[in-house]
Amino acid sequence: MLVALVIDADGAGRWQKLLDDGTPAGPAMTASSPAAAVASLERAHRPRWVWADTSEVYPVLLAAGVRVDRCWDLHLTEALLLGAEGRHREPKELAGALARVLGLPAPADAGPAKKDDALTLFGPEPVVLPGDTDPLAALSLVFRSQQRNPALGLLIAAESASALVAAEMTHHGLPWREDVHNRLLEEVLGPRPASGRRPKLLQDLADQIQEAFGGREMNPDAPASIVKAFARAGIEVPSARRWVLKKVDHPAVKPLLDYKERARLWVAHGWSWLDTWVEDGRFRPDYVVGGVVTGRWASRGGAALQIPRLMRQAVIADDGWCLVAADASQLEPRILAALSGDPRLTEVCGDDDLYAALAEDSFKGERPRAKIAMLSAMYGGTSGEAGPLLAVLRKRFPVAVGYVEDAARAGEQGRMVRTRLGRTSPTPSAAWQELTGGADESGESSSSSRQAARNWGRFTRNFVVQGSAADWTAALLGVLRTRLPADAHLVFFQHDEVLVHCPRADADAVVEAIAAAGREATRLLFGETSVRFPMNAVPVTCYADAK
Repeated sequence: MLVALVIDADGAGRWQKLLDDGTPAGPAMTASSPAAAVASLERAHRPRWVWADTSEVYPVLLAAGVRVDRCWDLHLTEALLLGAEGRHREPKELAGALARVLGLPAPADAGPAKKDDALTLFGPEPVVLPGDTDPLAALSLVFRSQQRNPALGLLIAAESASALVAAEMTHHGLPWREDVHNRLLEEVLGPRPASGRRPKLLQDLADQIQEAFGGREMNPDAPASIVKAFARAGIEVPSARRWVLKKVDHPAVKPLLDYKERARLWVAHGWSWLDTWVEDGRFRPDYVVGGVVTGRWASRGGAALQIPRLMRQAVIADDGWCLVAADASQLEPRILAALSGDPRLTEVCGDDDLYAALAEDSFKGERPRAKIAMLSAMYGGTSGEAGPLLAVLRKRFPVAVGYVEDAARAGEQGRMVRTRLGRTSPTPSAAWQELTGGADESGESSSSSRQAARNWGRFTRNFVVQGSAADWTAALLGVLRTRLPADAHLVFFQHDEVLVHCPRADADAVVEAIAAAGREATRLLFGETSVRFPMNAVPVTCYADAK
């Protein structure tokens, strides 16, 4: 059963049952409390909800205590369909999708609502849709148009389920102890400073740096000032990057590197971050499903996907609860094995530590060299020892290496590539096409043309693997949210890692649910494959103890 849902700017709701093809199956119904109407329909029918954008509609329901089982996110679906058609740059929101259905010019996407805006379908103010179309009718029309590519059905379902997970994660929040965060900041930076001042320990280091440069004023926060200070000392450095400074013999280097490390924490996760993003013991970032072209998630503010290891000490379960942390061990090489069907690599994937098994098979037990070789295959690295190591891998695993090299050649020729479930790489820009499509008077392409082609080939080489890994994790999340015990909540997700907050008594059940979800995700993508995708789950009190 399909039900289209609109939540208007005034908080009222309207819904309408749809046939499987999206045709209205009854009259439009009005509800002063859309959450109550959704809860009633959810109990009776478990429908698939059709709405414009999960990130705008679902938080309203969650705030009222209503959880839904399934949805069809028109915004995310339109992005996938346009991508498959090589139209990545066209508007993807409801208004743009509707305009294409009506044969009208598509308006530009409005973008996400601000954090403090009302969470309604159209943001804080209602907008007029193309053709002055009723919003509920627009959902039906766009949904019907989105049935044009059945091959993307599983990807669309997984992406929409991911959107539900993202909204639920923001709603529940990641447990975050403000007192622990403050203690960590004070240990690294000193007491909280007055506004506009450096923390004491940072200022002490800044003074040491200035003294090492002979007392001349300089700003350790400004790369140009650092380069200039070294130049005055008779040392030319191309930049102020850490790896450059490590090679410099000067008394300012040690305090400068220390300063940069501490300053990074202050800027990214200091007291301002704590004031902005943590409330009532919860960190609630805004997750962006499919925010990266490969399908990986992104976040909108809060640096949710870049929590420093030090700050993981502040992620502590509530009393009587625990955190179950799980990650897919060496996911991308396993994805490559399953994608390519390489029998030798499949055999290597039988080990929990794939890189150790690869080292024993091909690199005389040297695990670091085995890892470099595999990463070079997936990312296109050839500098240093990567080239010779990749040559070994190509000889031992020709099917797997051939798979990514085929993807690279497609990219070099400006063609699109696809992930396991059909997410499609963007086409290169017109400037790229112009640069790589011509030749000089001798008939040979220029070095810049060849370099541009190689660069895009490296992108498509990795796209098929990283994007298929994103497909797998999307399927994992969609399955896992339906298998967790009632009181357990997904509270964090990052690439191939999940974190579940649950009563301690449910820990074993959560561990099993994660393992089962991993097996089901593998089956959904690859059928009966021999490639192992181990999900190593462990219950902990503090996130920092998970690894």
